[in-house]
Amino acid sequence: MSQRTFLLLGLLMLSLPTASAQEVAVDSRQKSAKDVVLGFLKTIRSGLHPEQAGDYMADVVLAHQLTAENPTTVHRSPANYAEHVNDFLTLFGRYDLEITELLADGNKVFVRWIQKGRHLAEIDGYAPTGLPITEFTSVVYRVEKGKIVEYWLQTDRLGFEQQLRRNKLVMENKK
Repeated sequence: MSQRTFLLLGLLMLSLPTASAQEVAVDSRQKSAKDVVLGFLKTIRSGLHPEQAGDYMADVVLAHQLTAENPTTVHRSPANYAEHVNDFLTLFGRYDLEITELLADGNKVFVRWIQKGRHLAEIDGYAPTGLPITEFTSVVYRVEKGKIVEYWLQTDRLGFEQQLRRNKLVMENKK
């Protein structure tokens, strides 16, 4: 390259806007809604580190429990959600959480998962059997400023109930 080309490149670089170190740090911390939800699922909802829920959740999260007979909205905090996941660990032991679908559109993320564990504590009046139990769930999360602020959750409760009933019969037939 000629000396003139280097000079023009140098002038062009000087005319480009620059960012301070603080601006660069803020930009590097920005995560997409999809990244926030995926991190939340892999770290918190999976049961690996529920105590880190505050890294992914706002101080108050509106949790819409979509049931046909009685839809409700629960106000969840990171600490409350950590307790919720710890309850799952008590009920199901160390369970597997398989994400089967994850779609993002702006600040909303749709997730479908399968949770597989064992029935280790009383659930809805059913004594623990130690047998496998599977839960199918779909959720839409809304993310603002890098934190989950709201979600809408649906779980196949009828299928879950049928598994509890079947497992009870299996145990009764073993006696």
